[in-house]
Amino acid sequence: MVLWKRHSPGYLVLLCFLLGGCASTAASALEEYPEPPVRMLFGTDRNRTDATEPGKVFGFERGDVAYGVCTVSMPFDHRVGELERPVFKEDGAEHVVLIDVCVHDRQAFFTEMQGFVNRSAGKQVLLFLHGYNMTFEKAAHNMAQIVKDLGFEGCPVFYSWPSRGKVSGYPADETSVRWSKNNLKKFLEDIAVKSGSKNIYLLAHSMGNRILTDAFLELIEERQDLKRHFKALLLVAPDIDRGIFKRDIAERLGRSGSFVTIYASSEDKALKASRRIHGFPRVGEVEGIPLIVPEIETIDATGVDTSFLGHSYFNRSRPVLSDIYYIINEDLRADERFSLEAVDTTDGFYWRFKE
Repeated sequence: MVLWKRHSPGYLVLLCFLLGGCASTAASALEEYPEPPVRMLFGTDRNRTDATEPGKVFGFERGDVAYGVCTVSMPFDHRVGELERPVFKEDGAEHVVLIDVCVHDRQAFFTEMQGFVNRSAGKQVLLFLHGYNMTFEKAAHNMAQIVKDLGFEGCPVFYSWPSRGKVSGYPADETSVRWSKNNLKKFLEDIAVKSGSKNIYLLAHSMGNRILTDAFLELIEERQDLKRHFKALLLVAPDIDRGIFKRDIAERLGRSGSFVTIYASSEDKALKASRRIHGFPRVGEVEGIPLIVPEIETIDATGVDTSFLGHSYFNRSRPVLSDIYYIINEDLRADERFSLEAVDTTDGFYWRFKE
């Protein structure tokens, strides 16, 4: 077995000094990793803490926008659609582990991004927006798994807004996504202008779809010249009011010039709970048929997530991951993706996974 060796502690100290500050897992705790790690860029408007442990560098309060690079190790026997995490003690040989978090200044960050993009064959950027009940560390784990499972070779980036990271934090998280909108809008603008990529893919999950759609639409309506950079939006299990989406968002997304896909499910218990809280159905729910709107492809993902909540199929379902792969890597539309079949209704077509 070929093992990726961790840098020596002395090397890490020098690297931290040069890059402006890193938090790393102790070398004595994790000396070897079975697989090459996943290196990713991040932006966040979480508060910076005094912690030296990578997973605790950023908290759950609001803060100034910070930029950086983090590294996540993957277990040797990682399986597609699995996020291997411990019940008790973390083990780098068996689990997805956040190894280090290095904070850059804004200029260094986008210089790093340019180099990342220029080294990749397709000059692609994939940006991930997490949902509610998510810490910075968990967002990094999820993004690393997505990158690994998609075999993504472009520049991976995630943006972590200040979710409380707990189930009871839903009301606070709803406020935080509204607060983070302008920060994300500027972040997207900078990526479009500074990354050198004209193939930017945006992937959002659950409540993260609110911040993504609002920030994206405001940006491209103010900066029409940037529309050409954004290739596709992938909206998975959107926790967005369906009526508001149809009235205020769908048409604008349809004419954005980006390829837009919605994934929804009738088995999503988290969105059923959101509906009970708000009193109105969510975009990511399916009741009879999913939401169908012009210029947007809707995929019924019912049955592909066997977890208790049925809400995490963006990274826990092989069929969904495969579908996203063909959108990003092959630029295929729904009628070209072999795993889907069309369903014709009086409202139009939607798509579902073949049995």
